This record gives sequence, C-alpha cells and structure tokens, in this order.
Amino acid sequence: MSPMLGVLILGILCGLIPQARAESTVAESSPGSYQLPPWRVPDVAALPDDDNGRLVRLGQALINHTTALIGPDAPEAAERYSRSGLECTNCHLDGGTKRFALPLVGIAGLYPKFSARVDAQQDLADRVNDCMERSLNGRPLPRDSKEMRAILAYLTFLGSYQPAGQAPIGRGAPKLPLPARAASAQHGARIFQSMCAACHQSDGQGVRLPAEARAAEQRRYLYPPLWGPESFNDAAGMARVMTGAWFVDANMPYGINFHYPLLAPDDAYDVMAFVAEQPRPHKADLAKDYPDRWLKPVGTMYPPWVGPFSAAQNRFGPWQSIIDWRRTHAPPAGADRVPAANDLEAAVFATPKQ
Repeated sequence: MSPMLGVLILGILCGLIPQARAESTVAESSPGSYQLPPWRVPDVAALPDDDNGRLVRLGQALINHTTALIGPDAPEAAERYSRSGLECTNCHLDGGTKRFALPLVGIAGLYPKFSARVDAQQDLADRVNDCMERSLNGRPLPRDSKEMRAILAYLTFLGSYQPAGQAPIGRGAPKLPLPARAASAQHGARIFQSMCAACHQSDGQGVRLPAEARAAEQRRYLYPPLWGPESFNDAAGMARVMTGAWFVDANMPYGINFHYPLLAPDDAYDVMAFVAEQPRPHKADLAKDYPDRWLKPVGTMYPPWVGPFSAAQNRFGPWQSIIDWRRTHAPPAGADRVPAANDLEAAVFATPKQ
C-alpha cells in the first residue's frame, strides 16, 4: 500500500475526510457555479505522427520528465536548464491537465498579457521562463530552442477547446476564505507530520528514486521535496503561503480533489506557513520584482511591501486588513496596467482607484 493511500484510508476511517463541500462553499471558493461546465482536455495520443504531433509530444514529455530532459539528469550539461529535482507536473498535476490543480489547459490563449511582476506585457515564452527561473530554480530556455517550441506547442494544443482570451473555469486553484488570524507555522508543523510526511517525509525531502528507477521512469523523485536544495526557490508562486494553501486544499494528498478536501482551510494555510519557513534556494534580485509596489499581490513573501504592516503580517497574515488598507490608499492605475484576474490572484491584488 502506498503512503498516500494509507493516509486517505485513515482519513476515511477516522471521519477526517468531510462530505462534499456544500454548494454555497464551492460557489464562494471557486469560479462559476457549483454545476461546473465539462472539463475538456484534448488527447495527445490522437495526434498524427507528423512534425506538429511529435513537437507536442515532446512538450508533454518535458512537462512530465523535466529533470531527465532539461534538468540535472539531462545527458548533456548544456541541456540542464533546471537545477531542481522537480518535474513541471509536480505543481501542474497530471501533465497540466487536472482541473483546479494549476492546469495548463487554456493558458496559451490568455497571452500576451500584462504582468505586474515586470510591469510590462509578457508573452507565453516569458511566462514559461518565469517558471524555469523560479519554480525550477534554473535558467531561461532559449526562445528559439526546440524545447521552448515544444512546450509552447503542447500548451497551445491543450487549449484546443478553449476560446482565445477566455480562461477556463478550473484554472489555478479554488480560492479559500482568508483566515482571520495569522497562519501558524507551529500548528502547521503538526499538520505536516500527520498528513504530509507519509509521502514527503518528515524532513520534507521527499522520496528520491534510486538511479536505475530514475533512468527507467525519467523522473528524480517518487514524491518531490518541498524545501531544501532541490526544491523550488523563494521566488516561486508555491513559496507563497496563500498560493500553496489553495493548491494543497484542493489537491493534497495526491488523489484528493476540491469537492472532497482533506484539510480544513485554516489547516491548509498553517501547513504552508510551516513549509514557507523552511530553507530553500534564494533567487537574486527579488527587489526588482513588481516595480509598481501597489500591484504586488498581498501575501507575497519577500519585500519591499507597501503599507504600515510588519514583515510577518505581510507574509503570514492576517491579510484582510492589508487588502482593505490598499483598497483605500492605492493610487490610480490605467486599465492596461491592472493585472488580469485569475483564480489565484483575483481576490488579493490591490484594487486601484479609477
């Protein structure tokens, strides 16, 4: 029996897994109504064996087998763009196809768009390289490389059923109510040991595959590390307590979905506060992010911040008072500089005055 399955069975036997979320709760925490539209994902296997089909399949392989193809286990040193032990699919579950699990479905049709992080328009290749440098703690892929073209082809293919410019309902992760208190890393440590350590281990370093299995499966970990030298760096979206909590609530332990969360919302915030306090790689020049500080998402883990709030409150909450203050004090912003809302950030960007 896998550790994850054991945790799920224990939760069922002990009555820890709640019934499906009530309609009102789901309606508040996820876009749209409780009766969600169908989630359509095109089948890569149905593509013909032509140039485009092969390119899309390579893109899918890069998402699922990142460490083996463009990471630390790539055959040639020049091909090792990622320095982490993570695969893209560790965050974008099931190759980026699972609803409310940071899916990649439909994302291609949303670019180019304004990015508050750089205070400029970004295209999809820019966004891919954001992940390369942050979540994968690596260096950018050359824009004209076969690997970049393959990833873009795969992302475009995943949006085959989605109208351009329209975000699918299920992108990102369902928003949770913000806690009225600060997220507690101390309580999160207990949650981690009881609910997460079975897979990610008590030291958070995951389960690393032996060399033979790594080569056969083309991945480095059975369960990925959540901190330490082979995890995401401190500029990654998952390093942010709020982002991580929403993802964990809807998807962890692996196999959970947003209808049947295993963790209570406050527990999800607490466990990610614990994870956020652990050591991880540092990305240089973070002060250059978000040149317009008013467009920096509430809950971003690194300074500088705006407002009369402590570093601890900015990082761990309570966040509602920061949101309220920013709504009152934010300067005017042009419509072209307001970040495009998505499932992860719509509720936590400052609301610029018009």
